[in-house]
Amino acid sequence: MNLPRARVRRPWRLAAEAAALLTAVVVAFPLYWMVLSAFKPAGEIESDRPRPWTLAPSLDSFRRVFEQQEFGRYFLNSLIVAGCVVIASALIAFLAATAVTRFRFRFRTTLLIMFLVAQMVPVEALTIPLFFLMRDFGQLNTLGSLILPHIAFSLPFAIWMLRGFVKAVPEALEEAAYIDGASRSRFLWQILFPLVLPGLVATSVFSFISTWNDFLFAKSFIISDTSQSTLPMALLVFYKPDDPDWGGVMAASTVMTIPVLVFFVLVQRRLVSGLGGAVKD
Repeated sequence: MNLPRARVRRPWRLAAEAAALLTAVVVAFPLYWMVLSAFKPAGEIESDRPRPWTLAPSLDSFRRVFEQQEFGRYFLNSLIVAGCVVIASALIAFLAATAVTRFRFRFRTTLLIMFLVAQMVPVEALTIPLFFLMRDFGQLNTLGSLILPHIAFSLPFAIWMLRGFVKAVPEALEEAAYIDGASRSRFLWQILFPLVLPGLVATSVFSFISTWNDFLFAKSFIISDTSQSTLPMALLVFYKPDDPDWGGVMAASTVMTIPVLVFFVLVQRRLVSGLGGAVKD
């Protein structure tokens, strides 16, 4: 009875695997084309007959990227902004998720709904109000004008995701810790924090990627002081309307992608467990 059923299910499994493979190829092809174009010589990039390979790889595009004077400063600024956003949003989201899960207070449900509403508002609709807000606080042309908005936009998703992890920790464990003499702060940082760490890693990956790849805020809030620009602004150095340097654009994009891949590889195990816990909850 089980053998025919297995035979019936096998074609569907093969179809699902083929669809997954096709999806992976479609998603990965733009990344492959970006890296390929970064290694292509200028003649092949500008050719009317593009080919998905190159027989004469060149490092000229990368050389132009690293010879750009402000590139190192842009890279450092991106690291500072992304690092501050990841650390600050993770800590604030952890404390907020613990508060809305463990404590009962008025308007708690309203607060959670407001988090969802904030997540639904398009970023583009808030760019102009944020510009005037940063101007009034004197934060234009500073890294603070990039850090603060990204923390604000990372928190709703992080709080909602961490809320499930905090809720999954039994209250009996908290009561047992109090009976053993642990204070609330000790339970929070030495017991609860390690248990929800996979969720923190998962939310940190999303906040890191969105901050690292941000171009809208970097273009809107850094107007005159280019020393405060981040790495996505380096693409504008190679993109000229009359004569764009597509090799430089692709090489700079490839260099931008490397830190994200490294960060993802370092946290992939905790990321998978974190996403699994989120789906389970």
